[in-house]
Amino acid sequence: MSLYRPLSLVAAVALLGGCATIPQPLQGNYTAISSAAARQGGAGGTRVRWGGEIIKTEPGPQETCFYVLARPLDSQARPETGRSGNDQGRFVACHSGFYDPEVFTRGRELTVTGTIHGTVTQKVGDYDYPYPRVEADVVYLWPKRPVYVSTPYPPGFYDPFWGPWGPWGYGPYPYWGAPRVIVVRPPPPPPPPKK
Repeated sequence: MSLYRPLSLVAAVALLGGCATIPQPLQGNYTAISSAAARQGGAGGTRVRWGGEIIKTEPGPQETCFYVLARPLDSQARPETGRSGNDQGRFVACHSGFYDPEVFTRGRELTVTGTIHGTVTQKVGDYDYPYPRVEADVVYLWPKRPVYVSTPYPPGFYDPFWGPWGPWGYGPYPYWGAPRVIVVRPPPPPPPPKK
C-alpha cells in the first residue's frame, strides 16, 4: 500500500470537515426575494430566510420585534459583511416571547426564517419607512466574529522575533548582530530620614 492513499484520505476528510454548512434551525427551502423587493408589496405569505445587522430590539407584551438592516446571506446563511453597498433595505422580524435587548444588541448579526405578513411603517428620521414584516419561526443570533489585529509594526520595520533573515531577525543564531538592549531602571528611593 502506498503512502499516497492514506494521505489522500486524510486530505479528503479535512476538506469535508472544513465545508461550510447551514445551521440546522436555518435549513430548508425559501423564496429568493429581498426585503427591498418585498417593500413593494405582493409578497405576503412568502416563506423567507433573511438576515442582517440588528438596528434595535423592541420587546412587547406578547412578542419581541427585531428591526434589521438586511444583508445578503453567505453559504452558511450568515449575513455578509465587509463590502459596502451590500445592504438590502430594512425589515422587521417578530417572534413570540421575550428576547433581551442587552443580548440582541445593535450591530449583532441575526438570521431569521418565517413568513412575510405585509409591512409596518416606522419613522427613520423624518421619513415614513415601510418595513416588510416577517412572522419569524426561527431567530438565530450569530456569535460575534473574531477580531483580527495586524502586526503593530509599521512598514519597513520587523517583528523583533521574526525579521528579514529568519527567526529572531538576525541570522542563524539569535544573538549575532542583534542590537544591544539597554535597560534603564529608576534609582532606588532614598531611605527614610532618621528621627
